[in-house]
Amino acid sequence: MSNLRLNAVETASNRKVTPVTRPEAKLSEYYGCKVFDRKAMAKYLSKETFVAITSAMDQGEPISRELATHIAPAMRMWAMENGATHYTHWFHPLTDGTAEKHDAFIEYDGKGGVIEEFPGKLLAQQEPDASSFPSGGLRSTFEARGYSAWDPSSPAFIMGDTLCIPTVFISYTGEALDYKAPLLKSLAALDKAATAVCKYFNPDVKHVSTSLGWEQEYFLIDEELYNARPDIVLTGRTLMGHESAKNQQLEDHYFGAIPRRVLAFMKELEYEAWKLGIPVKTRHNEVAPNQFELAPIYEECNLAVDHNLLIMALMREVARRYSFRVLMHEKPFKGINGSGKHNNWSISTNTGINLFSPGKNQAENFRFITFVANVLMALYKNNAMIKASISTATNAHRLGANEAPPAIISSFLGAQISSILDKFEKASLDDAIKMDSKKRFSLGVGQIPEILVDNTDRNRTSPFAFTGNRFEFRAVGSSANCASAMTAMNAALAYQLVEFKAEVDELIAQGHSKKEALFTIVKKYIKESKPIRFDGNGYSNEWREEAARRGLDCETSVPVIYDCYTSPQSIKVFANGNIHTEKELHSRNEVKWEVYTKKIQIEARVLGDLSLNHIIPVGLRYQSQLLDSVAKLKTVFPQDKFEKLAEEELRLIEAVAEHVGAVKANVDKMTEARKKANRIEDSRKKAIAYHDTVLPCFDTIRYHIDKLELIVDNEMWPLPKYRELLFVR
Repeated sequence: MSNLRLNAVETASNRKVTPVTRPEAKLSEYYGCKVFDRKAMAKYLSKETFVAITSAMDQGEPISRELATHIAPAMRMWAMENGATHYTHWFHPLTDGTAEKHDAFIEYDGKGGVIEEFPGKLLAQQEPDASSFPSGGLRSTFEARGYSAWDPSSPAFIMGDTLCIPTVFISYTGEALDYKAPLLKSLAALDKAATAVCKYFNPDVKHVSTSLGWEQEYFLIDEELYNARPDIVLTGRTLMGHESAKNQQLEDHYFGAIPRRVLAFMKELEYEAWKLGIPVKTRHNEVAPNQFELAPIYEECNLAVDHNLLIMALMREVARRYSFRVLMHEKPFKGINGSGKHNNWSISTNTGINLFSPGKNQAENFRFITFVANVLMALYKNNAMIKASISTATNAHRLGANEAPPAIISSFLGAQISSILDKFEKASLDDAIKMDSKKRFSLGVGQIPEILVDNTDRNRTSPFAFTGNRFEFRAVGSSANCASAMTAMNAALAYQLVEFKAEVDELIAQGHSKKEALFTIVKKYIKESKPIRFDGNGYSNEWREEAARRGLDCETSVPVIYDCYTSPQSIKVFANGNIHTEKELHSRNEVKWEVYTKKIQIEARVLGDLSLNHIIPVGLRYQSQLLDSVAKLKTVFPQDKFEKLAEEELRLIEAVAEHVGAVKANVDKMTEARKKANRIEDSRKKAIAYHDTVLPCFDTIRYHIDKLELIVDNEMWPLPKYRELLFVR
């Protein structure tokens, strides 16, 4: 065994667990202590300023510069009392990560010294360099100006010694260069459109808010093993590696006892998250070995997105304290489950009604069916765009295998809801709309209580499933910014609700009653959206064929999938509420194509380097040892005896030679394909070339390397194997 691999495995096997030290105080006493929330505002702001800022936040109104001038000093005072020395505008560039530039609370005092200062103008707006972030051509290198602007709806927080102020990030000419600005616009558009429809049922509805509860899946591997795998370090996944004899087939890891070191990591992560006001609630082992999940209580969508990005950063930081590395890649290991980020999405009124919850009477159920029908129509008419919102080079490895949903957008409703929609489609206006109450069944064991059965089952192959009072968008990748998928869904539903209201109002203008108009359009939508409903096995070949017949988007090439962002339908949807201009959509596609190309390019380079400098030399060295052994046999035994004894070794030599030769030939082929693709200037065509000509080489190269892993002497193999990566604690 190579020294690097040997040391890594031994170190990982002998890790000691450090107990987590938490304060004796109750969780509720320190929860949010690092957040400038309403409790902190009430303490540090004047009564007038507190009323003004909270009113503006509740009404979604802009914060004036004058108000910012009063808030900034109080925010600085609170931050410094909590150990902060710097501040930063914290934003979401088009990288799926976050960005921050730290400045100290320091200014000259005019007397040869300095004072701590944080004026309102620096709270409200700053000017980070916009040329070095992805912009898709919106900004040239010599056009560096961009602006970050405070988002008061997401409270400031302290990370380490820095006050972090959530902001949007826009160009000098006003185009969004981030994920947050379009998300906020989509939330506003959905609020306006859904409120207008709600007024058909309840005139008291003044506001509709969107909630998100994300479920973050991830892998943990030991830091020493991570450092011994250049492919994981540079790409986040294993580009080679034969499956372990035991992986997840016994299903013994799922919901199993959490390993001690992992539990220590989880406890500290929760503690850090709670201080930042992130309401993490659930932790458990996931299906694959060394795979885990973290989930919070649902929150307002914009805040939930911020918290998800923050928790991802916390996970990376805390994991290293326990000599772990977190893998957020959607498919770090071949042959076992990948990691998603299930987005549980719902919308609620200011009157306390979840619009995706079945009601208790006919009127409430009519409202419920109205909104479900509109969601289905939005999903049906925009299924290609919705798929594009979650399509990446990394998520493409996950979709369609090992319990991940396929790359075809459909909606699972469950037998009860599907039956109700089918009955509604055939019902008359006077028919009652009834939802069965939860069923109960008993196990017949005295001490076991009755079990309430939900109105839907679960379908793990559905990308967009109704789960009782929300829709679960399961196709979102674990490394993604939730805002991409949520912006697309919010925009699609907002546009659909605007169309719905226009059709209903037209019928009312023609003399139909409001109830007749609503009933007629909802029935039409239920019928028209039927192709998007699918409750069966999303992995079957029959479904792929059926989906194509239904007119659903079945494209699998990620670069081509992005084309639908600039289709006439998508342009109309995003123009509603000025969520995205056509120029922004084209620029974002440029970013997506460039990112896709670069990720495949990096993987190709890493795979080529490992093949030529690690795998082939080891294969040749082992082949040389076998040849030496054969030569020695020949000097000792007579020819007839030698041929019999050397037969198996000769087969091994031939197999090693064939696999080594195939690796070299295919790496050369991949390199030439990459060089040819690199000469293409058009970003879309280059991305397609990488998908069509470079990426296909990966599986062939991997096949031969994985075969070599099974043949070459275990002590010679240079990289930690799956059995070591996935099972060493």
